[in-house]
Formats: sequence, structure tokens, C-alpha cells
Amino acid sequence: MYAAAEHVRLGMEHHEDLMHLALAEAAAALREGEFPVGCVLARDGVAVARARRRNSSGPHANELDHAEIVALRELLRDFPGVDCSRVTAYTTMEPCLMCFAALLLSGIRRFVWAYEDVMGGGTSLPLSQLPSLYSGMRIELVQGVLRTESLAMFQDFFRRHDYWRDSPLARYTLAQPMENRS
Repeated sequence: MYAAAEHVRLGMEHHEDLMHLALAEAAAALREGEFPVGCVLARDGVAVARARRRNSSGPHANELDHAEIVALRELLRDFPGVDCSRVTAYTTMEPCLMCFAALLLSGIRRFVWAYEDVMGGGTSLPLSQLPSLYSGMRIELVQGVLRTESLAMFQDFFRRHDYWRDSPLARYTLAQPMENRS
């Protein structure tokens, strides 16, 4: 269930400030040849954990080292017992089903992302139709924050790397027109 397009306490400008940090993580991932997903976890509007996608290729390739999972591990390591209901996840791509569920189960209920994941995005999961663990969860979703900047990184990635190259996500991403950045 989608909430209002703005966070209850934080305006769009603040969302953009925190998304810029996530974009910096994604840019670092891209420079390393990784899938350009960056994540920032912010508690009460302050970044407390940040990470980027790791091991999308190479000798340790796996589908566990997503930016959201790495950031969540950092948060829980550095802030034991943190009240995750006060945490917002900022990601350069809509969280996949695995990451969305892990963040939900950790208590995070606010999600802000730049670029939609048309192939594996988990935020459209109908929580109200799931078992009781999920059905009562109230979440806030804000999409499209600095989408153009994130899209540019994903287009660059898909033009140069093999990871998910022939996927519906790659085809969709490469077909997207680039908007003028102001």
C-alpha cells in the first residue's frame, strides 16, 4: 500500500540529500564494475549506515551481497538494539523482494528509492494478503527521487557489463529516454 508521496517528517529536499549519499555508493560500485546499487539507512533523518552492491560478478559472485543487506548488517553491527521503526531506507533501485522482506522483518517501514526495478522490485508485494507476520505492517513508499541520476548509472552499467544484460530490466532500462538534468 503506497503512502503519501512525501515522508511525514522529512520533505523531498531532505530525501534528495540522503539519496545523493546512496548515489555516491552506487557510483563507487559502478567504478568497481559492480551493479550500481547504493543504500543509505537514515535514523531520524541522519545517515547511520551506507553500503553498495558487492560481488555481482567475479570469483565470489552471489545474490546475497545486495547494498541493502550490507547496509543492514552495518547498522545492526554498529547500533545494537537500534529501533528500526525510526530508520528509512534510501536506495538507488527499488529493493528486491529479498531486501524488502529483510528490511521489513528488521522493523524498517519507510522506503525511498530512485529507480524502479521492473523485474524484481519487492515493494508492490501485497502485504495485506500475506500471513499475519506481514499483513498488519503499515509502510511508507516514496519512489523516483533522483531517478534520472540513477537511471544514467544503470544505463552505463548495462552497456558495459554482462550482469543481467539480457534481462527484462536491462531492456527496460536501455529503452528509457534520458531526461534533461537541471
